[in-house]
Amino acid sequence: MNFKNVSRTRGTHRAICGLLLTTVIYSQTGQADTIFSVNGVDVDSAVVDLYFDSRLGGQNNQATPEQREILMTELRDIYVLATQDNAEFLAKENRVAAQLNLQRSSILAQAVASEILANIQVSEEELQVEYKEQLRLSPPLQFKARHILVESQGEATDIIAQLNGGADFQELAKERSTGPSGPDGGDVGWFSPNQMVQPFAAAVQAMEDGQFSEQPVQTQFGWHVILREESRETEPPTFDSARDSVRLAVQQKKFQSHMEELRSAALVPSAE
Repeated sequence: MNFKNVSRTRGTHRAICGLLLTTVIYSQTGQADTIFSVNGVDVDSAVVDLYFDSRLGGQNNQATPEQREILMTELRDIYVLATQDNAEFLAKENRVAAQLNLQRSSILAQAVASEILANIQVSEEELQVEYKEQLRLSPPLQFKARHILVESQGEATDIIAQLNGGADFQELAKERSTGPSGPDGGDVGWFSPNQMVQPFAAAVQAMEDGQFSEQPVQTQFGWHVILREESRETEPPTFDSARDSVRLAVQQKKFQSHMEELRSAALVPSAE
């Protein structure tokens, strides 16, 4: 783990402070051992674990004693600030109150969603149907490609012109790509179409091996120039090997269906 990930950045501190302010003002867990107290507010192990999880990416057991002490100091400082005399007054200020309300609602929404997902039952028949549907939607073809990612359509168009003029794709990727694969000549390795965002996957599928995209391809990441190097047929995953991912897909579909029902039943006055 890189220790720079636990540095006290202002943005992280603000985000965690908002989360813990919600805990301080609205409730205390009351179900775990108290680790420390600040101005009469007990901070228990559940809150400490939550903070450490958020700062260490769930790798609490890999933290060194020095790192843990730094994080405990941060956490105490958060509660020192959150329990000042003016904190309760500030919590009622419009913007702060709205932030607290949003934080609390988001946390509760995640907890409710997790409980709904955990209680969704999936039958063997449903798994088989979803497995067959995934096989139908994901033909057993993989592609090996390279790409050059840039910020503007104009840059991508200029790169295509250079390629048409005989420029080397890998060298252009090293020089101009802003993506993480740039230093490797834009290599993204082998992938199935469903592993890439749709505009990228569709462009690769429409090309022949050895061909690069004649038009820039736009995704949420920017503008791409793509070279399809190779393609190959693959064996589809067996039902047993895909069982977990198939189950998750069925659960997510059922969850979305349940969400539609909840939305329809929700009391949301029209904005008139």
